[in-house]
Amino acid sequence: MHREGSQTGSSHPREGDGRHLYASMSGPPDLGAGPSAAKIVRGVARGGSAPQAQVTARQQGKRAALLALIAGYVDAYAFVKYRLYVSFMSGNTTQTASQVGQAKFADVGHSLLPIPCFVIGVFVGTVLAHSNFRHPLRVVLGVVAAVLTLGIAASFLPSLPDWVTVLLLSVAMGTMSTTITRVGDQAVSVSYVTGSLTNMMQHVALAVRNVPLPRPQGSWDTHRWRARLLATIWTAFFTGALLAGAALPRVGAWTLLLPICVLFALASVSRRPNPSG
Repeated sequence: MHREGSQTGSSHPREGDGRHLYASMSGPPDLGAGPSAAKIVRGVARGGSAPQAQVTARQQGKRAALLALIAGYVDAYAFVKYRLYVSFMSGNTTQTASQVGQAKFADVGHSLLPIPCFVIGVFVGTVLAHSNFRHPLRVVLGVVAAVLTLGIAASFLPSLPDWVTVLLLSVAMGTMSTTITRVGDQAVSVSYVTGSLTNMMQHVALAVRNVPLPRPQGSWDTHRWRARLLATIWTAFFTGALLAGAALPRVGAWTLLLPICVLFALASVSRRPNPSG
């Protein structure tokens, strides 16, 4: 029996068992990512890069958890106040489609609005990430914080309808979703947690069956480590939603001040330069 996390050749009878888990994990490179997986694996073979890969993955994991907390926080704020999601587009899609099916056309626009705004935010974040800025992560986080600040301002202006705030929050969350897409070689999402729960339990099942992890970044990179990472991200999202739900009745629109401060703080300490700039 092979130990979890060990590499095996093509002759291993279980090698293909976990391929479906990784086939769906491709995505754009993380803004704050360290060396590529291929470079790390080559470094592991030389025996010199495994510790740095682990340190980098831990740093990415902490940032992913913090951003997931913010996403859960802002999403809960919008849901409690406007009965909409600004981060969880599956919920808005279901609600919009069900309203169309029930011929509640007057409500469709309200439920549909966050979806194109979120998509626009993803576009904006991706363009900024691939721009010539020296510190693209810092710029993207700053933009998200600035848009959330506009969301607070809009909520205090009685002349503006609620949909303006919903628009701004959705754009902010779409932009933030581009800031980290993987931790080490594990694909992650900070704006929704369904995929995290699915991948977490797949890792747990493969760990129980002692199926080796393909292309681990080191002896620390195992199914169990990745399952714990994804559980942490889910817990952070849950905690953020809980905090927002408790804060909103007490401080109203000022509830958004906390994620704004956290984002500006993250932007100030994000110093990784653009590798292409």
